[in-house]
Amino acid sequence: MASDAKDIVILGGSYAGVSTAHYLLKHVLPKLPNKEAYKVILVSTSDQAMCRPACPRAMISDDMLPQEKLFVSIPKAFEQYPQATFRFIKGTATELDHTIRNVSLTCLDGTIEEINFHALVIATGASTPSPLLGLNRDVEYLRSSWTTFRQALPSTKKIVIVGGGPAGIETAGELGEYLNGRSGWLRPRLVRPKVEITVVTAGTRILPVLRSSLAEQAETYLAKVGVTVIKNARVTAVEPRNAGTEHIASKATITLQSGKRLNADLYIPATGTRPNTNFVNKTLLMSDGRVDTSPSTLRVDKAGPRIYAIGDAASYARPGVHLILSAIPVLCTNIEHDLLEAVGKRSGDDRLYKEDKRETQMVPIGKSKGVGAAMGYRLPSFLVWLIKGRDYWLWTTGSLWSGKQWAKPS
Repeated sequence: MASDAKDIVILGGSYAGVSTAHYLLKHVLPKLPNKEAYKVILVSTSDQAMCRPACPRAMISDDMLPQEKLFVSIPKAFEQYPQATFRFIKGTATELDHTIRNVSLTCLDGTIEEINFHALVIATGASTPSPLLGLNRDVEYLRSSWTTFRQALPSTKKIVIVGGGPAGIETAGELGEYLNGRSGWLRPRLVRPKVEITVVTAGTRILPVLRSSLAEQAETYLAKVGVTVIKNARVTAVEPRNAGTEHIASKATITLQSGKRLNADLYIPATGTRPNTNFVNKTLLMSDGRVDTSPSTLRVDKAGPRIYAIGDAASYARPGVHLILSAIPVLCTNIEHDLLEAVGKRSGDDRLYKEDKRETQMVPIGKSKGVGAAMGYRLPSFLVWLIKGRDYWLWTTGSLWSGKQWAKPS
């Protein structure tokens, strides 16, 4: 490789990383002087992108969602660009030295590769406590977890899900309808469900991002598919300790702070996510493990020039795909400014990001119901189904993974 090569390394192959790579290749690299010197290098633990929000339904059966839309090859999506401008590495970032501007990667075959970067984007996302609910490693590991779970379902009589956020509630709704069916419209709850499904939350209500009336409506829908909600209940112990995490189909006993014990044939922890930032120096991290990121420019100011973070691993905004997508043009415009400035060509001011903090969240509950709001406006159940509940966003991801969503600068 030429000594004047300028590698733009993007760590993470999900919404943030893939979108950033497409946008840079389409709209930023062509504008740079000596553009042949630049290469975008996308690094991901998986060579397939997947629609993580679809996991609550997809984990039940391959028949629930079209697999060709659920999983998409990352290398194939980038075949449209000249080979000299793009490289994909299936590997994991293990160490970042931001002072000498070097990142170490452990590749699929176990080898270590070190890259001296000209610019770096940290878009490594976050891991879920349950391997059923996210692409924590690669697709093979996720599918293996789903297979183990599916094999256990026919003999399951009791399921406990801990977590009252969207992942926990959507999982409960999908499993409830799949295993128990749905009560008639005149019946407020399903009597004698085939499988007892319990959601436990430490909060005073489920779905804390949404207004209380929507949370109450969600409980009503859950009751109709045989799901019981226990609120104000903090979990103090799970036995065995690795139930639901390493051992997907292990029976478990969940002890609550009150002393009450719940026995489960299947236990699913859905208590938020953990940022994938263990390779980042702690001086660059917030107390919650996310990268300390400028909320307006998406730069990691403490790390030095041309280092950025976006997505669930970054602190600029709360987690949310819609917030990631609105930040992509801001991030890439500022990367363009910084790359031009590095060769003495910069013009124009920074583009500034402002998080949309209006109530926006959609939570399907089974195949036909759901609650949600968009930009502060309550959505009827039918619209939640139409927008998200039909296929958990798969109708949107094709253009995103292929880069068509970023065909024009925005």
